[in-house]
Amino acid sequence: MSDEKKYVEQEEIYSQTMRAGRRTYFFDVRETKAGDYYLTITESKKFSSDDGSFYFKKHKIYLYKEDFEEFTEKLQKATDFVVQEKGEEVISERHQKDFVKPTSNKNEETLDNLEDSSPTKISDVNFEDI
Repeated sequence: MSDEKKYVEQEEIYSQTMRAGRRTYFFDVRETKAGDYYLTITESKKFSSDDGSFYFKKHKIYLYKEDFEEFTEKLQKATDFVVQEKGEEVISERHQKDFVKPTSNKNEETLDNLEDSSPTKISDVNFEDI
């Protein structure tokens, strides 16, 4: 067995995979030349070419032990914020290629609501109660 192949086999210590639609995430524990461990997080996203063939784009993060605690803390705070602000429900149609965000102009909505109301309802408002 060559030294190169021997090094490659020893480099990856532990691995987990997470599939998420067209994306796959790899969590790999690897070993430094000094014998310590670090984590690589790789996002691999599948694309198709015009000719019908597929290719993958990969993005990789290297995370070292001295950063684990703060990274985990910041990730938890960011994910908690998203869930707190937007809830856990996934708005799946926004992930579709042809999704167009509906334009929402509150002034137009207010005008539309006023137009739908009868004039007597508007005049019945007692401003002293507000």
